[in-house]
Amino acid sequence: MDEDAVLDLLREVEDPDLGEDIVSLRLVNEVTTDGDSVSISLALGAPYSPNETAIAGRVREVLGREGIDAELSARVDRGPAEDGVLPDVKNVIAVASGKGGVGKSTVAVNLAAGLSAMGAHVGLFDADVYGPNVPRMVAADEHPQATQEERIIPPEKYGMKLMSMAFLVGEDDPVIWRGPMIHKIITQLTEDVEWGALDYLVVDLPPGTGDTQLTLLQTVPVTGAVIVTTPQDVAVDDARKGLRMFGRHDTPVVGIVENMSGFLCPDCGAEHDIFGEGGGEAFAEEVEMPFLGEVPLDPSVREGGDEGGPAVLDEGETTDALQAVVERVANNVGVLHRRRQSQQ
Repeated sequence: MDEDAVLDLLREVEDPDLGEDIVSLRLVNEVTTDGDSVSISLALGAPYSPNETAIAGRVREVLGREGIDAELSARVDRGPAEDGVLPDVKNVIAVASGKGGVGKSTVAVNLAAGLSAMGAHVGLFDADVYGPNVPRMVAADEHPQATQEERIIPPEKYGMKLMSMAFLVGEDDPVIWRGPMIHKIITQLTEDVEWGALDYLVVDLPPGTGDTQLTLLQTVPVTGAVIVTTPQDVAVDDARKGLRMFGRHDTPVVGIVENMSGFLCPDCGAEHDIFGEGGGEAFAEEVEMPFLGEVPLDPSVREGGDEGGPAVLDEGETTDALQAVVERVANNVGVLHRRRQSQQ
């Protein structure tokens, strides 16, 4: 079977998000045939995305019907970032919020741990230089090491490579830095760390729209941002400011998470809307951004954060909600890549 015949078969495979076949969308990078051997490179850039896994499965199904056992590979073009900062990191996901106290770090930790549990190679960068608490939230008791070339080797926990300002200062020492120093440390903790080959690097940003966010957006090839809010109007108003910041830097938004959407009472089992109801979803609809889901205000999440056990790795209703967010993030990262590829 020649390459054109293979492409004809691949036209039967539809992208579930973009609604067209993968050949028309330019999601087939290359088809190589050598006798009975067929190799296909697909423009799929979100490892362990359920929808991209389904696309690859459908490709195998269509070809298998003709007796073809194809070798599949995935590759997307990151453009100038290929030879720049973090060239071996496929996706950088920035987790942001317009204000503090909305559970942004909780979402970042559980997103990273959830992706790792799915089988992805993951790094978690705690870029909240003023309040770095990710090491506590994953009970990281090891500190970074250094190579002979003075490059930083990050410790690992739950299958994730970790880096945080908390590793570099005393446990109770406040960080009092101005913009230039923040720029320097953020640059060092991205460029001088042996992150290795990662499917995802999740970056926990500080709240607001300050120097850390600007430095990251100016120096790191951010694939997309996840914006965290609570249902209440005050949090949504600040989340809107964060959304505008990413828009001004041409950074795509993966979606919006509504955290603390309702309090799950451990005694009576009822749900109470302490911070209101539906604010995050309404905000996502208003700004025409994907809504990634609601995460309830559950004491088990707080306990997991304090004791170093991400709730996404547990069981229960809140775990299911967090896992759904993880899958939607991976799916939407894939959509960003495939849409860009189809428009080239």
